[in-house]
Amino acid sequence: MTADEPAPEQKPVGWSFAFSRRWFGYLAFAIVFAIACGFLSNWQLARSKEAAAANALISANFYSHPVPLHQELPSLTAYSPSQEWTRVTVTGTYEKDKEILARNRPFNGNPGFEVLTPLRTADGSLFIVDRGWVPTGNNTDSPDHIPPAPSGTVTVIARLKASEPAIQGRTGVGMQVGTIQLSVVKQKLDGADVYTGAYGLLASQKPSPASAPTPTVTDPPTQDEGLHWSYMIQWIIFALIGFFGLGYALRTEYRKRNEHDPAEQARAAERARRRALKRSDADVEDELLDAR
Repeated sequence: MTADEPAPEQKPVGWSFAFSRRWFGYLAFAIVFAIACGFLSNWQLARSKEAAAANALISANFYSHPVPLHQELPSLTAYSPSQEWTRVTVTGTYEKDKEILARNRPFNGNPGFEVLTPLRTADGSLFIVDRGWVPTGNNTDSPDHIPPAPSGTVTVIARLKASEPAIQGRTGVGMQVGTIQLSVVKQKLDGADVYTGAYGLLASQKPSPASAPTPTVTDPPTQDEGLHWSYMIQWIIFALIGFFGLGYALRTEYRKRNEHDPAEQARAAERARRRALKRSDADVEDELLDAR
């Protein structure tokens, strides 16, 4: 072909390029990405339902009418997560000489201990009552003073809490424990008949002592479902963005491949005209300044 000969006419390809292996690969990637976003969105929805169920449990149990301990926990090992915060009433005598301290229990930013006092019930078993918090001593790794439990027969109202798991590296010597792991508490009490499914956070007791450890829980835990709904919607939006990006790239390549098509050239001219109409005086001034 000489310089005087016209260039061969380039035929428009239309949308045929979109059916290539490359674009099928892009589509497959967008679908996989959308499926992953769908799973993550569903996971956030499940988390939201779990938070709502936990909040409903707190609302139902925290101020529930106290029921006898043996009715709520028919055996020493009985406990269900649905019983958390349930109020129980139990009558007995405190075993003051068997009191145990739970170490490393910060409260309001201060280090300290929680006081676990076994309550001997009518059938001879021991129910662990968390009477509250005391600060670490000034000179020793133990409290300077622990307010004594009431003497004689007492009637206690407590909120049930599950036995805590062990934490690696956290232990206690003597009458101290690293966590409120009731199986360990039972060992400290020489294998006595101890409730090992749950213990009780003291809510009230009669008779009331003149002084007592600081209560660790007086109000219900914060009932917040978090941002799970927001995150769920965000993952759906991300999936839609993936398909939007695919469509945008497809349209851009279509315009590039069909730039010699008269119909596409007309559409491009119309788009340019609309963009020009949207330009403000400030845009024109900026272009003149840049040109200078």
